[in-house]
Amino acid sequence: MYLGNQPALSYTSFAKQDFTTSATTSYTLDNSVANENELALFINFVRQEPTTAYTASGTSLTLTSATSASDDMYCVFLGKAVQTVNPPNASVGTSQIADLAVTSGKLASGVLPTNTPSFLAYLTSNTEINDTTMTKVQCDTERFDTDSAYDNSTNYRFTPQESGKYFVYGAICFDGTQELYRTTVSIWKNGSNYHTVHNTNPFSSSGYGDGGEIGVVVEMNGSTDYVELYTYVDTSNSTTGNLSFNAAGTIKPTFFGAYKLIG
Repeated sequence: MYLGNQPALSYTSFAKQDFTTSATTSYTLDNSVANENELALFINFVRQEPTTAYTASGTSLTLTSATSASDDMYCVFLGKAVQTVNPPNASVGTSQIADLAVTSGKLASGVLPTNTPSFLAYLTSNTEINDTTMTKVQCDTERFDTDSAYDNSTNYRFTPQESGKYFVYGAICFDGTQELYRTTVSIWKNGSNYHTVHNTNPFSSSGYGDGGEIGVVVEMNGSTDYVELYTYVDTSNSTTGNLSFNAAGTIKPTFFGAYKLIG
């Protein structure tokens, strides 16, 4: 039974002071006390009797007998209890934490998962391709590549070294003077066609045209699996076409990217 407010549960410890001893009877306390009864003084791990072995007032501690430099002396301030809300290690479980009480701002950096590895690369100049031929798109410039997993100079492939499911995407833009009949954009995994989007009659006169856009989820093993971007073009007169990025002021790019899905 309590009179007034019930005290909150907390953890209490007492302030302690260690002394560097010498051949003296006078020492200075870190905390002010009313008298020696507010101190528990230990010399060589033996508790001393207040008034008889020492007196104290304010921050002054006076011993009856002088110590030596080899003595071990410390005191505990009985009148200064240090209260803390920090529980002992490993004492808090999930049942002690309220639902939805922990926010992302309270978590250390790196605790929450991120959508990486990820990259985005694009084609910087027109590239001639053969008609009715499946051709790898060589996106040679990176906007970003978080884990250096995309090869933008040799194989033009993404090989993430972290297993998981990845959203892989890309887009093709054609530049040319010939009429296009059919185009495809494909994601290849480990050298084989994984997913293809067909685009019929992308444009019927000279200029720029969308070869198609693609997006697909691909599971990667985090060691050897890789993905690449491919395209196929079929013109009405069997001539060649150009892959282009921002050619002649067009805003339609050819690009290739991927990022890891969370969960």
